[in-house]
Amino acid sequence: MELILHHFDASPFAEKIRLVMGFKGLAWRSVTIPMIMPKPDLTALTGGYRKTPVLQIGADIYCDTQCIARELERRFPARTLFPGGSEGLCAALGYWSDTGFFQTGAGLSLGTNTALPSAVLRDRRELFRFLDFNFLSRDLPHLYARFDAHLALLASMLADGREYLLGATPSWADMQGYFPVWMCRGNIRDGESLLAAHTQLEKWEARMAAIGHGEYTELDAESALAVAREHSPATEAEVLPGLMAGLAVGTEVTVTPEDYGAVPVTGELVRLTHEDIALRRRDERAGEVVVHFPRLGYRVEKSV
Repeated sequence: MELILHHFDASPFAEKIRLVMGFKGLAWRSVTIPMIMPKPDLTALTGGYRKTPVLQIGADIYCDTQCIARELERRFPARTLFPGGSEGLCAALGYWSDTGFFQTGAGLSLGTNTALPSAVLRDRRELFRFLDFNFLSRDLPHLYARFDAHLALLASMLADGREYLLGATPSWADMQGYFPVWMCRGNIRDGESLLAAHTQLEKWEARMAAIGHGEYTELDAESALAVAREHSPATEAEVLPGLMAGLAVGTEVTVTPEDYGAVPVTGELVRLTHEDIALRRRDERAGEVVVHFPRLGYRVEKSV
């Protein structure tokens, strides 16, 4: 079944998944979504989740790069993203890169990139509640220093001469360390100078960029919605007992991101495990779909 990635070119989070596609040698379809709300075609699939990217496989919709990477690994285990049983370590690195590293870089990007359209700035003011836009100009020296410290930490992981963060082969850890560097290179004023100060990163960055994005072809949003309508979700129902009192398969719940973009998605609970959450929902345009999230980083509550 086709892999359909809903994304836009400038998204640093989408760059993580595009690299996974290249690393695993996958063919995929590319649906370009708007950078800002509204995103009616995307939210018809997700039920309101607005972040980028989203992976669609038939009528199963995968939200959040952590969830997407795990699903691609499950389906395509060759060239593992988690060498030596490193999934837990990669998850910890993901928390670091998705919060402190990315959020600092986002502040610098929004505070220094004068090419950003005003509509994007307005949208990100609403989305990125972790930034105080009233004091962003004042905070730029602090953000530069903090981002530089994150770059130094990343460089220290390569200080012994290894080619990749976990050794001789790329891993999910590398994709997560790379995406703020990719964002810095293209979106932060004086980003080139910041990176030049950390010489250990230069060859690693070049190796990561050389992975590429696999083979992809464009697909329009209406065709992607038609794919969802024409398929049935292929998700095995499982709610582990004892994880949350009162929740079972079929319970109506909401799932909400805990960091930013906190738009709740409502549906019937299909899965709740230590790794994932999945909801069944029905939409006039998308048909019946199952929307997947990682367990960590999301709040699950019974609908009122």
